[in-house]
Amino acid sequence: MSAGAGLPAKSLAAVMHAYAQPLTVQEVPLPTELEPGAALVKINCTTLCGTDAHLWDGRLSGFLDVAMPMIHGHEMVGEVVAIHPFETRDAVGREIGVGDRIVWSEAVCGHCYACTVLGESVMCERRGMGFMQRADVSPYVIGGLSEYVYVAPGAQRLVVADEVADTWAAAAGCAVKTMLRGFRNGGGVPTGGTVVIQGAGPLGLFGTAYARAGGAGTVITVGGPEPRLEVARAWGADVTVSVDEIPDPDARIAEVLRLTNGLGADLVLDFAGAPSANREGVMMAARKGAYVIVGIAGPHADPLPMPAVMGKELRVCGSMNGDIGDLAASLEFLRRHRERFDWDLMFEPAVGLSGATDAIAAMAELTAIKPVIRPGLG
Repeated sequence: MSAGAGLPAKSLAAVMHAYAQPLTVQEVPLPTELEPGAALVKINCTTLCGTDAHLWDGRLSGFLDVAMPMIHGHEMVGEVVAIHPFETRDAVGREIGVGDRIVWSEAVCGHCYACTVLGESVMCERRGMGFMQRADVSPYVIGGLSEYVYVAPGAQRLVVADEVADTWAAAAGCAVKTMLRGFRNGGGVPTGGTVVIQGAGPLGLFGTAYARAGGAGTVITVGGPEPRLEVARAWGADVTVSVDEIPDPDARIAEVLRLTNGLGADLVLDFAGAPSANREGVMMAARKGAYVIVGIAGPHADPLPMPAVMGKELRVCGSMNGDIGDLAASLEFLRRHRERFDWDLMFEPAVGLSGATDAIAAMAELTAIKPVIRPGLG
C-alpha cells in the first residue's frame, strides 16, 4: 500500500531538537508505503505524560538515550486512515476499518526472550518506544504530537468504545495502564485494607480512583500541589498528605503512621518518582505489606532501608509501563466507572501543536495535570 494509493506524504508535527527548547512545528515525511501489519492514523488527541516532560527538560538524559530530532507523545487516540490488509483485526478480534477510532501499544517484536519465554511483551528487547525514533528516519512519526502517526507492525490495536472520550482513551495508553499494572504486580487492591498512593500526578490520581473502586478501606494520597489533591479527594482519597505543607519526608512517614494507628499501609505504590519516595514508601508500609516501585527516582535516590524490608517481611517489586492486556483493562475501567468519577477533572483545555511547548513546560512545572494536544487545532 503506497502513497500513490492515497496516503498523505507528510505530517505537521511538533519536533524536539534540543533539551528544554521550544518544539518546532514543521512538516515531517511519512512512509511511502505501509508495511504488512502497519496502519496510518490521524490523531484526534494526545495527552501528555510526566515522562514527556522529563524527556523534554533533560531530567531523564542520564537514563534514556533520546534520539533527536524526536516527536513526543505516547498517549494518543486517532482514526484509521489506512490499514494494511495483512492484519485488520484488533487485539480482541474485532475488525478494524478506515474511520475506526483506535488506541495501540508500543510495537513489540514477538520473538525475543521476554516476548516468548517470559510472556511479558512489556519487557520486549526491541520495544518501539517513541523517544528512540528519530523524526528524520523512517517511519519518522510514531509520537502523538503530529497530525498523522505511523502505527508500526507489532503494535497491537484496540477499537475504542463510543462511551470512552478521546482524552480518556489517550490517557489509557500510559497513565492508566501503568497504574493498573502496578496494582496487579502488587497483588491487587487489598479489600478493606489501607492503600497509600505516593504521587498526585496522573498515575497517582487514577490510582486513587482505582483503589477506591477496588474496595480499599482507606485510601491515602501523598503529593501536591493542592489542585491535584483536590482531584484526589474527588476521586476517593479519604485523606491527602500535602508534600508542600509537610516537606520533610520523616514527617510524612510519621503522618501516615498516625493515620493508620501506627500500623502502616497494606499496599504502598510509588507513582511519584521523587528521590525520597522509595525510602518513605518502605517506612509507610505495614508488616507483611507490599511496596510497588513505578516511578523513576533518578540518580540521587535515597537508598531503600533494607533492615525495614527484612524486618517487616515486605514484598517489594518493580512495575513497568503496561502491555496490551493492561490497556484493554484500562479502557474498560474508564468506561465502567465513567458515572462514578468525573474523569474530565484531570484534563486541561485542548491546544494545537503551536501550544505544545507551553503545555509540556506546564507539565514539567506541575502547573498542569494532564495537557491535551489536538493537532487539528493548528
